[in-house]
Amino acid sequence: MDDFHQSIDTANFHYDVDYKYDAGVGLNAQTIDYISDVKNDADWIREFRKTALAKFYEISLPEWVTYRNIYDLDFSTIRYYLANNRLPQTSWENVPQDVKMTFERLGVPEKERKFLAGVEAQFDSESAYLRMQEELNKQGVIFVNSTEGLNKFPEIFRKYFGTVVSIADNKFSALNSAVFSGGSFIYVPKNVQVKQPLQAYFRINAERFGQFERTLIIIDEGAEVTYLEGCTAPKFETSTLHSAVVEIVALKNAKIQYITVQNWSNNVFNLVTKRGVAYENAEIKWIDCNIGSCLTMKYPAIYLKGKYAKGEVLSIAVASDGQVQDTGAKMIHLADNTFSNIISKSVSFSGGTASYRGVVNIAKGLKGCKNNTVCDALLINPTSKTMTFPKINVTGNKNIVQHEASVSKISEEQIFYMQQRGIPESQAVSLSVNGFINDLVREFPMEYSIEMKRLIEMQTEKAIG
Repeated sequence: MDDFHQSIDTANFHYDVDYKYDAGVGLNAQTIDYISDVKNDADWIREFRKTALAKFYEISLPEWVTYRNIYDLDFSTIRYYLANNRLPQTSWENVPQDVKMTFERLGVPEKERKFLAGVEAQFDSESAYLRMQEELNKQGVIFVNSTEGLNKFPEIFRKYFGTVVSIADNKFSALNSAVFSGGSFIYVPKNVQVKQPLQAYFRINAERFGQFERTLIIIDEGAEVTYLEGCTAPKFETSTLHSAVVEIVALKNAKIQYITVQNWSNNVFNLVTKRGVAYENAEIKWIDCNIGSCLTMKYPAIYLKGKYAKGEVLSIAVASDGQVQDTGAKMIHLADNTFSNIISKSVSFSGGTASYRGVVNIAKGLKGCKNNTVCDALLINPTSKTMTFPKINVTGNKNIVQHEASVSKISEEQIFYMQQRGIPESQAVSLSVNGFINDLVREFPMEYSIEMKRLIEMQTEKAIG
């Protein structure tokens, strides 16, 4: 096994940690009070949390959620807050040793040195490390965790917090609103272009744990930024929950790329809500790769509120070994001459299920709006499944919407051809899969595209043997 495969394979590890802050097991008003006390929440945040907790118990799962394992998720057995420190270190040397070893094994410091403008490393409930280039500080760029955003920049944070994703949006947005901790708060001032990416890396270390980061990104007029997000967790016999909320606001002429590479172990429920609002001539682009988890339900959404706004979702999902990847996108056109593009590719093997679930809505009376949606699925063997659930609602007659979907099987002739030239079957299948997703992989930064290809190769090799 080469060094890169070893670095990826070692993501399945954890350290025994003696946590300083522990809310215990279960979810109730006392859990909320504990989190608020530890984090020194303002009164309005404590009330926000308790309102959200009540909503969480009121809201049911949608009728279309038929995956049995989600109903086996026992919220009373989960730990909702674990941390050693409330605030992140700004020097790598001051990070606790076990946390430092975790992120060094995952290569985070090396990535920071090579090509990042700033990096945040979250360990369970709180950020352990957060640092940004001094030049960006001088330009007025803010990159802190959600707690610091609340406390240090309330005039910006409170104006937008909870306005893109409401408490009552869905059951898991309510849960996140009740117990959120960690996540990033980013503000890019007018006309500032952040040349190198900012990155957050989220690591679940503890067993029977729920990670609930809350990310809020505001890109002011004419500004640009790329944000990278990576997530991993070790494999346990018990269930782990990841339920994040991401809110993006792109003001006039602003641009943002939000790139996610997730490699969860197969005991993780990955149930997240991600949404952006694009104003006049703004651009929001989600680039998403989902690997692992027992169940992922993720549908990045963009509300195109200003004329000439653009939204794009490019997603790759890989489902294996009984995993379910229920992913997709939502494009809501609310202004004239807005454009949206959805490209979704999925790969299913070894009994995995990959579903595309999407919504395209063009509001009444709009004109000049365009949407393009393409869903391509690749099935590796007969025990795997793929499904497509598009919902398209268009009013008026001056708009253009096109949707196409395809399902294909891996070419036996192609695999046979490669085997005749000495390529083992597992490598031949990996080459075919990477060829299928290659056009989307090119959209990722080079370091991430290489990592993602290797991850998919490992998944394929394990499945094929």
